[in-house]
Amino acid sequence: MELLLERYFCKKEYTIGKLYADFDYVCDTLEPPYGVLNSHMTSKEITMVKLRYGKVAIPSGSYKVVVNMSPRFNKRLPLLVNVPGFSGIRIHSGNSVRDTEGCILVGWNRQKGRVLNSRYAMTLLMERFDKAQKKGEDVWITIK
Repeated sequence: MELLLERYFCKKEYTIGKLYADFDYVCDTLEPPYGVLNSHMTSKEITMVKLRYGKVAIPSGSYKVVVNMSPRFNKRLPLLVNVPGFSGIRIHSGNSVRDTEGCILVGWNRQKGRVLNSRYAMTLLMERFDKAQKKGEDVWITIK
């Protein structure tokens, strides 16, 4: 399964995007601010930016996604693998940038700087992950 996250509204407080699965629109996304990181930075440079700015969105790029048990949330959630300068980046429910520490929140952007109906969006996304897993498909996300 191929996921595509297109970031389209980057503010200094948050980032809004659209998430597609195999070319089908699934939902909107919410992340911390984006723009201070780029894909050409080393892990050390990314770490320095994170220390300076705090919560930031992960760099654009393509990442493998696995679904495994999240100790923090105590349930199975998608985990992005090998994100430079980051660890534990998951796709999960939440409504505001306060609910993320670099992770990708899913829902529908019906209020400024927020996503709503996040748990429902997560349920729809997990159904797609489960189908891909039953087929033995790898899952990748490309973030632009």
